[in-house]
Amino acid sequence: MSDGTPSHRSPNPETLVIAHCDGGSRGNPGPAGFGAVLEDQRGAILARLSEYLGKRTNNYAEYSALLAVLAWTLEQGYRRLRVVADSELMVRQMQGRYKVNSPDLRPLWEEARRRAGQLDFFEIQHTLRGGNKLADQLANEAMDRGMGRVPANSPDSASPRPTSPKPAPRSPEPQSTSAKSEALGFVKNGVVHFVEGTLPDGIFVRITRQ
Repeated sequence: MSDGTPSHRSPNPETLVIAHCDGGSRGNPGPAGFGAVLEDQRGAILARLSEYLGKRTNNYAEYSALLAVLAWTLEQGYRRLRVVADSELMVRQMQGRYKVNSPDLRPLWEEARRRAGQLDFFEIQHTLRGGNKLADQLANEAMDRGMGRVPANSPDSASPRPTSPKPAPRSPEPQSTSAKSEALGFVKNGVVHFVEGTLPDGIFVRITRQ
């Protein structure tokens, strides 16, 4: 999947395309995806690539990102490519410094080498994870899509979530401005007679029958 659009001008074969690519898996193997950002030498973005791969390993996802970058570059007519990736294993294998012992990775490595051989110039460099932030973000968004999650930076996630209506505030109960007082008494002929204690003038009292 590509959410970027290439330039409307015919590509210059001499343009050096710089691609940051990354792949990841949640579980290894687990839900996997890749992301890539392709730029020209001035830093103008040519395309963004992102795809969910199903249940795969990290290394499979890394090679899938590289293969997608190579395919896009060839399809668009560019002839020079520099890849920046944070997978030391993949970078060293593509450079011929590490052997490819995994039977799952070897077909991917062979295809990547074949596509790279069709270019006039191909170079692959290793970077730390911090140098691949946007590609890493696109890879995680691909995994989120495949797992049915809304990416953190999507418009849907920015919408306010519905909340339960708050109950209307209760009216405060009338309170006496004086300190609470108690007295013991009885009623005779409709008149309250106090046996113990007194109450100040001007307050209301509640009579409880016992």
